[in-house]
Amino acid sequence: MGTSAKQPIIEVDRVAKSFGPLTVLNDLSFAVAPGEKLALIGPSGSGKTTILRILMTLETINGGHIRIDGEQLFHMERDGRLLPADERHLHRMRSKIGMVFQLFNLFPHKCVLDNVTLAPILTGRVPRAEAERRAMELLDMVGLADKARAMPAQLSGGQKQRAAIARALALQPKIMLFDEVTSALDPELVEEVLNVMRRLAHETDMTMLLVTHEMSFAHDFADRVLFFDRGRIVEEGGPDDIFRNPREERTQAFLRKIIAAGQRI
Repeated sequence: MGTSAKQPIIEVDRVAKSFGPLTVLNDLSFAVAPGEKLALIGPSGSGKTTILRILMTLETINGGHIRIDGEQLFHMERDGRLLPADERHLHRMRSKIGMVFQLFNLFPHKCVLDNVTLAPILTGRVPRAEAERRAMELLDMVGLADKARAMPAQLSGGQKQRAAIARALALQPKIMLFDEVTSALDPELVEEVLNVMRRLAHETDMTMLLVTHEMSFAHDFADRVLFFDRGRIVEEGGPDDIFRNPREERTQAFLRKIIAAGQRI
């Protein structure tokens, strides 16, 4: 089932997630509209990265339901009943989503071009020639066309992250997840990665979820901001509402700390 204007592309419904005795997500519910750019902010350990990993099926859930593009993520509907998803279902659902990680996760023994083309070729979606043509377009978009034959070890951190963005885009996902993609970079390299993400946000209709501590970028990037604390959404709203006039004391205290640490909002 495809999305309509009214149907969210992501629906998180009362999701619970624990690691042993530690509750990481606590009855979490939110929805994301097709094409929406959503920023997830909040203190470390508040559950932001966990929900991205769950959407990528890198983690399971302990309770609740998630729908992607109108379909259950961790369940399959059979004869009116919900059954646990099998690997084939998970693989199909996963193909709708791309994720860019904090630490790049490039294959060190493959050149940049091979990193970007590997998944489209392995999944049999496109022939090699087409995959390479598309990869070069993406590398050009992220400013790395001249590094196509370079090995990851020859790249700066910012270049590695831009290559990782191109790799995630190569599968043409409907949804892109970005997990603290600038936090491992030297400060002077942050802006080159943010510029690529700005371009993606402005030039594509992909749904994008961003976990970040870069509040100024979150303000410029997002249609809507969710403030997480202790596995719950404490406050949500437009960027101006959250960053300029937050209602909740917990949000206000968090932003005061951010400003005190020298960040511009």
